[in-house]
Amino acid sequence: MEHKNYDIDNLDLQILSILMEDAKIPYTKIGELLHVSPGTVHVRMRKMEQMGIVKRHQLVVNHERLGYDVTAFLGVYLQQSSMYDDVAGALKDIPEVIGLNYTTGTYSMFVKIICKDTNHLKEVLHDKIQPIKGIQRTETFISLEETINRPIKLIEEAIEIL
Repeated sequence: MEHKNYDIDNLDLQILSILMEDAKIPYTKIGELLHVSPGTVHVRMRKMEQMGIVKRHQLVVNHERLGYDVTAFLGVYLQQSSMYDDVAGALKDIPEVIGLNYTTGTYSMFVKIICKDTNHLKEVLHDKIQPIKGIQRTETFISLEETINRPIKLIEEAIEIL
């Protein structure tokens, strides 16, 4: 994808801020809030998509309501750091893996997984993750509660959406 040179201004930041709070808000409503045309909002969004600022539009689901009650984080030690790409590729094939970061510090990788319960977690760890070639060992951290999960604040002034 080609990244075009485009200066981000306050209008772009306002559009992004509104959509990061509620991606279902129509461009017509955003235009009303920001006193611009819906076409302007559309053009700005398209430019930010072309630049790679907006990567995708994603529906956020409450996994617990779907029966996935356990969120865990895994610190992964690799046998060799050169094995990262192969291990990452194998982890991408595991549906329960919903996040993966290449890290500095104690672990080579930090992985976020969701499971239905602790038995499911044990199966995922034992049968799917630990057998991956290149993983030396893992440390598991079970989340008891997610207190904060929000987008970064791009602008100081809040825009009243409703």
